[in-house]
Amino acid sequence: MKWLGSPALVLALAGLAGCGALGDSFGKATPARAEPVINRPAADAEAAREYLAALAALQSSTPAAQAELFQSARAAAESAPTTMNRLRYALMLGLPAHAASDPVAARRQLSELLARPESMLSAERALAAVMLASVDDRLVLLAETRRLEQDSGLRDKDRTTGLQKRLQAEVDENARLKRALEDAQKKLDAVTQVERSITGRGNPPKP
Repeated sequence: MKWLGSPALVLALAGLAGCGALGDSFGKATPARAEPVINRPAADAEAAREYLAALAALQSSTPAAQAELFQSARAAAESAPTTMNRLRYALMLGLPAHAASDPVAARRQLSELLARPESMLSAERALAAVMLASVDDRLVLLAETRRLEQDSGLRDKDRTTGLQKRLQAEVDENARLKRALEDAQKKLDAVTQVERSITGRGNPPKP
């Protein structure tokens, strides 16, 4: 199932972004003097749309196009490390089901961004938090999968070793029985030879 194909997750992202936007629009006193005012709810909504559109484009593209989109986002984050560029790159790192997905690197990038919440819009904080939670869940599942694989490998190794020991024991037992049979046959042949010798002496040839 594709990450963005989950309606619940899309609604969670959009909902969190919307809640953050609304939260900034209420509970603020009207400024006493005229000053330039940023329409933060509109900025939040626009930011959320841009990030989600970038993730949707990455997920729906061919592998070659995905690589190009990812490299473009990476180059932008490295050459111009603005909050938007860094967050877009971090979200792409965290998005599963493409070749460049890296949950470990995504967690590091997202944690660094969330460590400075004042530099982010409410929608950006919401998206980063949702992706970070998703990445953490994936890393837990990956660690559990590796542990189970290791346990299975150890069990298989122990089972193989046990079978090898049993096989060797059977080979040794067969060899022992073969030697015992050969010894018994030798003894039987010797007894038969003695009996024949005695019988030959007890019946002298007739004249």
